[in-house]
Amino acid sequence: MGKTIPLLTDRAYERIKHDIISCTIAPGTEISEAQLCAQYRLGKAPVRMALSRLAHDGLVRAIPRRGYMVTAITLKDIQDVFELRLMLEPAAARMAAGRVNAQRLRTLDEACRAGYQSGDVKSISRFLDANKAFHVAIAQAAGNLRLANTIEQLLDEMTRLLHLGLGLRNRSQEMQHEHRTLVKALVRGDGGTAERICRDQIESTRNMVLSAILINSSVMNLAITAGSR
Repeated sequence: MGKTIPLLTDRAYERIKHDIISCTIAPGTEISEAQLCAQYRLGKAPVRMALSRLAHDGLVRAIPRRGYMVTAITLKDIQDVFELRLMLEPAAARMAAGRVNAQRLRTLDEACRAGYQSGDVKSISRFLDANKAFHVAIAQAAGNLRLANTIEQLLDEMTRLLHLGLGLRNRSQEMQHEHRTLVKALVRGDGGTAERICRDQIESTRNMVLSAILINSSVMNLAITAGSR
């Protein structure tokens, strides 16, 4: 019994988190323990503990006497995520130069090269999961666990943004080139070039996302608000 609850909690946490990040459960949606127990066929204890972890991650917030709400996404959130990525990821890439597992990065890059079909949720999920794993592997190679964990959490937030369809025009070809040049710099130990390429990638993604917000009013009205939470 002692091991069962933690295992069920992990299962509940991973399944609910996946559905929040993929926007299967949309930003701003109200959820309850009873609803989630029925939906995922899990008991109250693991769902309650999973919700507590998700609240700590910032993906849900408690609403007194009503349950929980999936955290909305604001324009300030988007700006903050990109600002933090620009502060942390280029530095992590510089630190990781000469220390990466080249074969692992190439394997993850191959998964990214498969690209995605716009509008195909499963295809987009596979692509974004592989892209996140690629960047997390670089952060982990930097040798600072706290830095890697912070970057991984930021990339979860980034994945949720992209699942909303913000700028999900097909960038597969561009990203293949970006990943290849980044891997080459990391493998040869060229920290300066790795840092520059990483910064350029993040700025390109930021421009893509912000442009998409401006031209996609339906997404703006559905999930994005101008204020802060």
